[in-house]
Amino acid sequence: MGSIIGSGGAGSPAPRQRHAVWVAGVDGCRGGWFAVLASMTAASELPVRVTTKLCRTFEQVLAFPERPAMIAVDMPIGLLDRPLPGGRACDREARKLLGRGRASSVFTPPTRPGLAASAYSEVRAVNGAGMSKEAFNIVPKIRELDHALAVEGQARVVEAHPELAFSVLAGAPVQHSKKTPEGRRQRVRLLRRIFGKTFLDPVRLRLEHGAAQLALDDVADAYVLAYVADRVRRGTAQRVPAGKPPTDRRGLRMEIWY
Repeated sequence: MGSIIGSGGAGSPAPRQRHAVWVAGVDGCRGGWFAVLASMTAASELPVRVTTKLCRTFEQVLAFPERPAMIAVDMPIGLLDRPLPGGRACDREARKLLGRGRASSVFTPPTRPGLAASAYSEVRAVNGAGMSKEAFNIVPKIRELDHALAVEGQARVVEAHPELAFSVLAGAPVQHSKKTPEGRRQRVRLLRRIFGKTFLDPVRLRLEHGAAQLALDDVADAYVLAYVADRVRRGTAQRVPAGKPPTDRRGLRMEIWY
């Protein structure tokens, strides 16, 4: 097993806050899994402390000593047995909410039989034309998460989507792509509102953890996923589908929180 290869923090580490609860947002990145952990108290909606970690494996996320009460991850949980146009119901509904400009950020995940594919041609043969190259590139991460997460693990690990979360903060889907300078500035402005002084500049964090290990948008996405994790913990989050979500062959719920 690899080690946690970097961490950083913001906020006051002492004294310990009474009744503080940790939540985490986790995004897959080149170096593994990038996590933003936020310590929350009932006294404030702003975190009292934030720490960041870069992990080689998702097993290390599950073993964080902070024991987050809720973890939101931008990676599919629960997979179809057979391909459907547009993927799972939650994928289709998420695209409708995001609209034409941001709908493409919701990838169609592989089916469970396609999870074992090692070549794009193999997964396309199982999934059909709806499987994009971008989605295929994260198949190893989906496979790793599926292996690490048992059904009972969904009590504290949920699938979330950063663009849906940013649309909640902005009141509408964010206009510019997260890959553009203006899109990054928009998202940073939104994050500063909900993290206050505990928000660390993504450029600084990327340099701290290694520029080759994660991108700037990985940092922003993990931050907003921590916000989603806290919303789920507080009972204020939304999800698609809104009703009882379907489960896959393993019993994993197929849902996206925001």
